[in-house]
Amino acid sequence: MIIGIDIGSTTTKAVAIDPGGAMKKIKTKAIDVVTSATGAFGKIIVENDIKMDEIRKIVVTGVGASKIKNNLFGIPTEKIDEFTAIGIGGMFLAKKDNIIIANIGTGTAFIEARKDKISHLGGTGVGGGTVLGLAKKLLMLSHFNGIMELAEQGNINQVDLLLEDIMDRDISFLHKETTASNFGKMLDSAKNEDIALGLLNLMYQVVGIISVFAAKSKNIDRILVTGSGSDNAIGKRILTSITAMYGVQFEYPRDAEYTTAIGAALSQVR
Repeated sequence: MIIGIDIGSTTTKAVAIDPGGAMKKIKTKAIDVVTSATGAFGKIIVENDIKMDEIRKIVVTGVGASKIKNNLFGIPTEKIDEFTAIGIGGMFLAKKDNIIIANIGTGTAFIEARKDKISHLGGTGVGGGTVLGLAKKLLMLSHFNGIMELAEQGNINQVDLLLEDIMDRDISFLHKETTASNFGKMLDSAKNEDIALGLLNLMYQVVGIISVFAAKSKNIDRILVTGSGSDNAIGKRILTSITAMYGVQFEYPRDAEYTTAIGAALSQVR
């Protein structure tokens, strides 16, 4: 059995894959990297009744992996580059070997994954951490669930400047409801619900547009959305509107949140 551990800046995810391909997964939070990694390992073996002698190797990845200097619990422990892990995990989940991946976490990374090569195309600091940081200051909220509850009742016209605010017709392939400037209107009448929606709109529009540019540059029309921000109902609606404008398709595979940990584990069983 191989265990892959993705040690993120806020959340750590672990995946156990047995020789038959069956997969178990968990996630946990801890401020300290080592505590987070060992806690995730302990949680996955206890919750799934995994015996220590069944584990052949542990593979760690993510921003905290560099802090793991030795074998964990006497089990051979290796590191894998995070972007390589995202590519391996993404191709496995997509069942394709020629894809663009937008991995949304605290920030967002963009990966081109092909059977013969995995490339990090770049990234943006805009991600879940952006929304949480701004929401903490603007809305006094520190949890995504609270932000989502507000945003579901929000009106984007109260905060974003739309093309229809400055023009009386569509321009190029952009319809009048397209955002001209995120938070560029910000009416005095804007409520917390509107601000919450504006934050999510800002994040997913930035991620979506950069994804499109990455895909178009590689002549690919499908983008795999992975990471913690992949399973967000409002985010999916925003990305769908981008799909209509740019002719690309966003895909949200099952277990996308665990893509990096899955890729770490699969790097040893491919």
